[in-house]
Amino acid sequence: MKNRTILLPSIADVIFVILFISLSFRGAGLLGDGDTGYHIRAGEYMINTLSVPKNDIFSFLSPPLPWTAHEWLSEVIMALVHRVSGLTGIVLFFAFLISSVYFLLFKTIRSRNHDILAAAAVTILVTGSSTIHWLARPHVFSLLLTVIWYHLLDGFQYQGKNRLYLLPALMLLWVNLHGGFILGLMLTGVYLSGNILDGLFRADDERKKCVQRAKNLALCLAACLAASLVNPHGWRILLFPFEIASNKFIMDSINEFLSPNFHNVALFKYMILLVIAVFAISKASLNVIEIILVTLFTNMALYSARHIPLFGIIVLPVITRQMDLIIARGHGLAAGGLVERFFDIFRKKSEGIASMDGCARGYLWPAITVMAVIAFFAAGTGKAGGLAGKADWLTGGQEMEYKFDGKKLPVEAVEFMKRENIPGNMFNNDEFGDYIIYAAWPRYRVFFDGRSDMYGEAMLREYFKIIWIEPGWDGVLKKYDINWIIYNSGSALSQFLLQRRDWRLIYSDGVADIFVRDTAENRGLTEKYKDTKPVEGK
Repeated sequence: MKNRTILLPSIADVIFVILFISLSFRGAGLLGDGDTGYHIRAGEYMINTLSVPKNDIFSFLSPPLPWTAHEWLSEVIMALVHRVSGLTGIVLFFAFLISSVYFLLFKTIRSRNHDILAAAAVTILVTGSSTIHWLARPHVFSLLLTVIWYHLLDGFQYQGKNRLYLLPALMLLWVNLHGGFILGLMLTGVYLSGNILDGLFRADDERKKCVQRAKNLALCLAACLAASLVNPHGWRILLFPFEIASNKFIMDSINEFLSPNFHNVALFKYMILLVIAVFAISKASLNVIEIILVTLFTNMALYSARHIPLFGIIVLPVITRQMDLIIARGHGLAAGGLVERFFDIFRKKSEGIASMDGCARGYLWPAITVMAVIAFFAAGTGKAGGLAGKADWLTGGQEMEYKFDGKKLPVEAVEFMKRENIPGNMFNNDEFGDYIIYAAWPRYRVFFDGRSDMYGEAMLREYFKIIWIEPGWDGVLKKYDINWIIYNSGSALSQFLLQRRDWRLIYSDGVADIFVRDTAENRGLTEKYKDTKPVEGK
């Protein structure tokens, strides 16, 4: 019997610790998207009013647009974390969630007794390829719940562990956290369909097992569908993910919905190559469920880069099963062969590491790491002489109080507009809008922000008409009674407005330019800042 100890870290522990420390001390990238800001303010609104808004609260558009706040519970959680510990707490919280995703992914792969070195390699590859979408936003909850959901379905299908009763409870949580809840229904449907199709071609005994599993999965799917209706939007929430995915204009216009660019150095292409290579080498066929999963999630990842992390979570464990067969077959080759010796050494190393890993017990090291990092930040955040000031080797010299990056978002410009109290409706860059909501709402209300699904295709086209300076652009500004514009420094729109006599530049910092209409109402501002010159981008 193995001697188990809590002092020995497992490989899963190591994965968690490395990820959590890295993201905690170099986690500014988690705030690389301004959407985090409006999620926090939305959560604060819900806490203060004890209600989930059905209509927009952040833009000046009238009447307010209908808004499906499908991430309301995530936003409330984010607001509570922010209230206690600011943006630094948001970074640490999402660092914990992301680290937990890949900790559990490795545990899931190993739960089926897959080769430990292959499991570790696959987990590292999936982790590296997923950084494309590591942002402090509600979709991270979906990544975590996808791993848990997949593990429960896999355990039921292949190990006889019937814990399907947990899925409806998870769905009740998931449907209120993020629109990705539809993945849970899809995965359950895949396993149900796989068992039905598989049962058609099986002998009597195997057919009975397939039928029984299908019955259990059908009941589970029905219960999950019922649970998904327990949300502020009722049955309409089931249509929401499809309404977004079916709008080709929005899907083709928003960067994160676009297909991956294989000209960039990205680990995703190596995952695709690994999948092709493993299938080419392995002589074992996939079962029906595996075929559906690989086909479905490969298509999703090729269609939209934001689905790459899901591809890794779902498809790579399937590949690990194939890798196990390749390793076993390589070990069984003729004695003395070079390939056979390689696989023999690989197997012995793997067995040794697995034996040592099996001696690890508990979650001591992840718990110590989380508590130590929280204590470190609590003691040193923002204090020049504190602990954080002495951690340049961890932080790259940055102050250990996380804020939105003033080199990407209009941090200084927003302070200027609040100080000068610029009147009237604004036109803004959509990414700027997210930050303006965080830093200046409700005093200022935006024209557009990251909720493209709410604004819809018609307004998105109007937004593009302005920023691309298409015929009729000024008519759109007049339609919405736009008095001033805040947009990227050096952009085509800013360069165009500099040549116009009816617009005047009053602020420029290399990130954002602010223009006002040359009217009597704005005469004080235009005179005060008449000598403002455009600043080159930072």
